[in-house]
Amino acid sequence: MTEEPAAGLGLGDVLAAAAEGLEGVSTDAVGDAITWFAGPAPFAVLTGGSATFRLDPQVARAALRTPGASPSDRGPDWLTYAPEALDDEAVDRIEAWFLSAYRRVRAKRVR
Repeated sequence: MTEEPAAGLGLGDVLAAAAEGLEGVSTDAVGDAITWFAGPAPFAVLTGGSATFRLDPQVARAALRTPGASPSDRGPDWLTYAPEALDDEAVDRIEAWFLSAYRRVRAKRVR
């Protein structure tokens, strides 16, 4: 049985919660996409039922073994994740990848 987080919680809610309290984070909404930035550098994008994260390339390659994960056309350091269900495991992955992407961009000043 798949456990669902709190009723009505969506992928955007999970990403917004992960961004709370992070220094220097801003968002930009264009059409159906919301992009999260650390300073000028984008590090996560929400489009429909998927989230895309700018990860260390080694992390992105390893994460491709996760069901629902696929390479992104944004480049080798981007991973797209479209979970079948927004269960606890999916939420944990989303939060971890979001924070990993944020830390990478902040530490490396990736543009």
